[in-house]
Amino acid sequence: MSTGADDLVRGDRIDAGLVRALLVEQHPRWADLPLRPVDHGGNDHRMFRLGDDLAVRLPSAPGYVPQVAKEQTWLPRLGPHLPLPVPEVRAVGEPSERFPAPWSVYGWLPGTPLARARVDDPVRLAADLAGFLVALRGCDTAGAPAPGLHSAFRGGPLEHWDDEVGDILHRVHGRERDVAAGLWRDALAAPFTGEPTWLHGDVAVNNLLVRDGALAAVLDLGCSAVGDTACDTTPVWTWLTGAARDVFRAELGVDDATWARGRGWAVWKALILVTNEPPEQRRLARHVLDELLAGV
Repeated sequence: MSTGADDLVRGDRIDAGLVRALLVEQHPRWADLPLRPVDHGGNDHRMFRLGDDLAVRLPSAPGYVPQVAKEQTWLPRLGPHLPLPVPEVRAVGEPSERFPAPWSVYGWLPGTPLARARVDDPVRLAADLAGFLVALRGCDTAGAPAPGLHSAFRGGPLEHWDDEVGDILHRVHGRERDVAAGLWRDALAAPFTGEPTWLHGDVAVNNLLVRDGALAAVLDLGCSAVGDTACDTTPVWTWLTGAARDVFRAELGVDDATWARGRGWAVWKALILVTNEPPEQRRLARHVLDELLAGV
């Protein structure tokens, strides 16, 4: 059962009028700047561009609220140690009667999401992304959050999703179902035994900004945590191809067990999306399943 406060943390209730009122209430120095929604701003949060140099970001459902404080705490600590920009926290929004959850004002990062961008050198982009993830793995983990609800359990044991995978395997059939089930079993049979390190958790094409044809920034560390980085291998099946895929695999430098668990994460996500709306999610799931089958 949701509370009244939970009911107010909903994407369909977040609009420019609400954001403007929150700015007037808490950050009046910015309240008169132009404000407009950001297309493709993400599912977990709603984002608005504020003037030329700022962005306002609010969680779109109660389950995403814990990500806000995590990013506010850790982005300033991680950013200086990473080879690509990540969002810079400029101000913190407090829960209020208007919006009963924390929210953030970030610096605006220029660029176009990879999903809609021109890339001049895919191999270089893959190497740059791998370099970012390797640097993230090397960041100090003292006091950092273990996997949990805030990370959608990314970085945690795949066993957390075993019952769900069993329930949705029927969404694929024949050899495809057999291969998916086999890859899932292989993933469970390759448990994480290393030292927990930082992971991004959602290395998707909408979370990578391209500028002048090259990777320029990495967005949305809402699913980040300190744990098993296997979920960060999934670009190999979701969107990397050819030589770029090979370079990413080589530069990432993880062992065979991590790749096995990565295939498990890819299977889980593909099974979730394969019957979803909108159609582009189904197309992504079909692509991932085709790539996984091709590698068997």
